[in-house]
Amino acid sequence: MNPSRIVVALGGNALGKTPTEQKEAIAVVADALVELLKKNHRLVIGHGNGPQVGAINLAFEYGHAVEAGIPEMPFAECNAMSQGYIGYHMQQVLSNKLRENGVNRPVASVVTQVEVDPQDHAFQNPTKPVGLFYTKEESESLAAKRGWTFIEDSGRGYRRVVPSPLPKNIVELETVRAMLSSNIVVITVGGGGIPVVNTGGQLTGTDAVIDKDESSSLIAAQLGADTLLVLTGVPNMYINFGTPEQQQLDEITASEAARYLEEGQFGTGSMKPKVEACLRFLEGQPNGRAIVTSIENVTRAIEEGAGTVIRSDAAMRTPHHQHAPAMAGGMGSW
Repeated sequence: MNPSRIVVALGGNALGKTPTEQKEAIAVVADALVELLKKNHRLVIGHGNGPQVGAINLAFEYGHAVEAGIPEMPFAECNAMSQGYIGYHMQQVLSNKLRENGVNRPVASVVTQVEVDPQDHAFQNPTKPVGLFYTKEESESLAAKRGWTFIEDSGRGYRRVVPSPLPKNIVELETVRAMLSSNIVVITVGGGGIPVVNTGGQLTGTDAVIDKDESSSLIAAQLGADTLLVLTGVPNMYINFGTPEQQQLDEITASEAARYLEEGQFGTGSMKPKVEACLRFLEGQPNGRAIVTSIENVTRAIEEGAGTVIRSDAAMRTPHHQHAPAMAGGMGSW
């Protein structure tokens, strides 16, 4: 098959909780991605950072509480640190694997800012738990002192919650595009990107967490990618999961996916945000395809359409669409 343009969205929970676990997990991903790079596909890799940014935030929060002189660290800066830490591991491991396989492709990570709308309703309804657990009294004191919002978290105490707004613009988009045109494998929008707001032409960080699938979806559409590949822990999506009517989804239209969302077929904290991100990608790139599958399925997903493939209704009506990359705009746009 012809080389295609692929944006891969990798979950932060798949990367383990320690540096050693993370390198081991990335090695598994790298083995799959090398097979694509051998065939000259062009790759952009987005990744989550939930456990990693949480650990960084906790370390500074705890250190500030017990040791004079250790500064508080804004959440945007913690996000930037996690991008560097995860990107370092990813580019190192993937570069080593490429050399082992005789593939000459440079790999680089970009510390990526993602613009969000300060009027996004998420800022009035923060939902993403971060940081330490506190008692009710401690949370009330911190809320009064710092203006933070807290929720009771599963009987374990009170945790700060931050907004999770939708991404509006990838600030370093043209940097990523230029790198891709030089055949560089780019790691970007780590952890969904560092959330920033634009005030009078000036960008400033804000305490928020952007969903990594949404940011991967946005950059995939803006780059004109052929495929958005969303990696998860299962090879396919299902409807009526866990019931006698359980049905594996192999290839569906965007309207079918939207209907399943309305029916509540996909879990709020698991598959639902992935499907929503896929649909937003197809709105911006209707000739593309979104695939939700497992790491083990990566090569088959790209070459054979393994996993759950979602296409726009118009693309599904086009003859011979199955298992072919969209190639809209040609490779020259990258």
